[in-house]
Amino acid sequence: MAEKGGTQGSEPPFAQKVDPKREKISPEQMEFIRKREMAQWAKQSGKLRSRNILTGLTIGGIVLGIYGYTFFSVSQEKFLDELEDEAKVARANYPKTSAN
Repeated sequence: MAEKGGTQGSEPPFAQKVDPKREKISPEQMEFIRKREMAQWAKQSGKLRSRNILTGLTIGGIVLGIYGYTFFSVSQEKFLDELEDEAKVARANYPKTSAN
């Protein structure tokens, strides 16, 4: 059974944030804190780098896809060619005058 009067629901004072400006910390403790923070930063930066690479490749793929699709769709447009052919026929059938 749980003890009466115990601290139920409270977390133990483990790995609490320490403010070095308010609390007295020895230089050895400061060095230890700095090393731990650098180790955590190095661990997280590897994950962040891989996410950044994945994001960059995804965005680059989307951009290249849109670019390729645009070139593909424009190369298949035939309506300008048809209009040019109709204009040639109209020019050939138009009566010649001295102003033409």
